[in-house]
Amino acid sequence: MASSASAMVLALLMSVFGCIATIAEARAFFIFGDSLVDSGNNNYLETTARADSPPYGIDYPTGRPTGRFSNGLNIPDLIGKQIGLSESPLPYLSPEFDGKKLLVGANFASAGVGILNDTGVQFVNILRMDRQLELFQEYKQRLSGSVGSKQAHRLVSQALVLITVGGNDFVNNYYLVPFSARSRQYSLPDYVQFLISEYRILLMKLYKLGARRVLVTGTGPLGCVPAELAMRGSNGGCSQELQRAASLYNPQLVEMINGINAEIGRDVFISANTQRMHNDFVSDPQAFGFTTSETACCGQGPYNGLGLCTQLSNLCPNRDLYAFWDPFHPSEKANRLIVEQIMSGSNQYMHPMNLSTIMAFDSRI
Repeated sequence: MASSASAMVLALLMSVFGCIATIAEARAFFIFGDSLVDSGNNNYLETTARADSPPYGIDYPTGRPTGRFSNGLNIPDLIGKQIGLSESPLPYLSPEFDGKKLLVGANFASAGVGILNDTGVQFVNILRMDRQLELFQEYKQRLSGSVGSKQAHRLVSQALVLITVGGNDFVNNYYLVPFSARSRQYSLPDYVQFLISEYRILLMKLYKLGARRVLVTGTGPLGCVPAELAMRGSNGGCSQELQRAASLYNPQLVEMINGINAEIGRDVFISANTQRMHNDFVSDPQAFGFTTSETACCGQGPYNGLGLCTQLSNLCPNRDLYAFWDPFHPSEKANRLIVEQIMSGSNQYMHPMNLSTIMAFDSRI
């Protein structure tokens, strides 16, 4: 009887550690940032920055809203598939996030946040970047309690990390209202420098928490999203002021990342030129199978760019023909194009290397 019990315990242990080994091979995945990568944390917060009502999720496998600001899958979902995960990391605040789910990774992103803590104040209760990093530290403690500190350290250090933040610091802060507090405090070039310096602090905190492979996305073409075409566009064109902000910010972000990597002595941080990725299909939507990159699939007003996407909004019948799902966020098809470039794009898109190269390189270590 005793030997039978011992055999059962041994089988259970082998099952647990076998699961750990399998997931470690696929590498865990951690996500930080804003609505472009939030998979539902805001569903559990008292905030207006939520995507938990139809028609969000209309093309998601369940056909139901999940908290993703998309008609279907978002960028973390698609990257997760590419790195071999059988399921997407759950939102950290999800009640289902426990047990073996910890081994897959976690999504800490929260719609509305920016690099700065005063970004998105109108959304009230969101997970600002400092809080996301605090929750990551809490996650590491939970993981250590589950699999031991050595295995937890290994899982985190071998994980892939994605951080997408910065756009809201312009659209939901500096340009939120005329004569905003930040626009009175800083000229645009000085504000960009301030953002970059604050972002550097966040990235170094992430490094000190154990992150060793971090994809850092820039902003898209901020002035060309349907919301900005509707509110600030001139003569049917993009908002030149927001385009100027993106053109100042993105090159300085790459420069800052290069500087950190040089200081560390290895390519921990990888910059993704999401402005260029977006510009490809924004400037020539037909080449990518879209009928429009100006009008959102879901919304109202000019370009369907005003207000929120709700059940009362205009809704296109074929989401694959639209580069933008709602006034601010790409459609699932556009997200797929972005992830294709993240995986295999040239140095014009991914610097110093794309994700396929990273995976091949890391598999040899």
